[in-house]
Amino acid sequence: MNNQLKHNGYIGSIEACLEDNCLLGNVLFIKTLVSYEDKTVAELNVAFREANVRVGHDLHLATALAAPGKKVTLNNLTHQALSEFLQHNCADPCPAAS
Repeated sequence: MNNQLKHNGYIGSIEACLEDNCLLGNVLFIKTLVSYEDKTVAELNVAFREANVRVGHDLHLATALAAPGKKVTLNNLTHQALSEFLQHNCADPCPAAS
């Protein structure tokens, strides 16, 4: 059984959170905390691959703490924020913003 994800030289953990009924993990062997979560292993793998975006420790921590209060995952909150940014700042239609 493999309990790690691998992508572009990074290794990520896979853990189950019974309280929240979700899977979560952290990118391993790096100095900053980079976490990801989702509902299925396939979705967790996508979240892990997308977790390579670096926003800085303080912003990441503040966002990670705010997400549960809004009843969204950190990944979904990030997706919403980036989509809103593209909708407001992209002169041409941005297919990635949908």
